Amino acid sequence: MITPPPPIGHKTGFAKFLAGFGYALQGLAYAFRTQCNIRVHVGIAALAIIAALLLGMPALDLAIVVLTITVVLAAELFNTALETVVDLASPEYHALAKTTKDVSAAAVLVCALGAVVIGLILYGRLLLRFLD
Repeated sequence: MITPPPPIGHKTGFAKFLAGFGYALQGLAYAFRTQCNIRVHVGIAALAIIAALLLGMPALDLAIVVLTITVVLAAELFNTALETVVDLASPEYHALAKTTKDVSAAAVLVCALGAVVIGLILYGRLLLRFLD
């Protein structure tokens, strides 16, 4: 079982602000360590960025790619957080817990499919130009 970080408690101001970054990085590390899907998304994101740079993607298109990657990764992190809370609240099988997890996973799927469409539009144009 993962031990939650201690509460920020006595820290105030900038120290509290900086501690929040530490907790966020711990959450990111937890998701990367425990969730296969986020590792897959990060791998695909790295390939997408490398391909964009190699193909000379215009800056605005690259910004759209980065934003799309951010949305997919954020959706995956929200999905992980929601599934963790559902597991805590309902350790035994419950139909509503399953529905919650399924809908959360569907949100990631919608974001990922949108990313594929955006990729086809942006990279397709570059690949056609590259092949000519």
